[in-house]
Amino acid sequence: MRAPRFNRPLVLEEMQRAPDGAGGFVQVWQALGTLWVEVSARSGGGSEGEAVSLARATYRITTRAAPQDSPSRPKAGQRLRDGARVFSILAVTERDPEGRYLIVWAEEEVVA
Repeated sequence: MRAPRFNRPLVLEEMQRAPDGAGGFVQVWQALGTLWVEVSARSGGGSEGEAVSLARATYRITTRAAPQDSPSRPKAGQRLRDGARVFSILAVTERDPEGRYLIVWAEEEVVA
């Protein structure tokens, strides 16, 4: 197994609820920090709706491991951002038995 090349910074974000001023809430994304990662495309596909076409791709994103309760450890439901690109985190697994690296399984959707 080769060592990953962490050559790309992605911002880890988590959804927060904030008051909307009218008694309800809005969803906002809060940055938790930057992770250096290696990104590998896995598969892609698309679908057509009445108003828009949607392209979807899945990615395997490798990063350094962090303890289970650490805010820098990605988890399902969070997302990684690279400018306007957003990678929704589907699952996170350990890459190696020693627990040095994590694999983040993510999906990117693009409206075409």
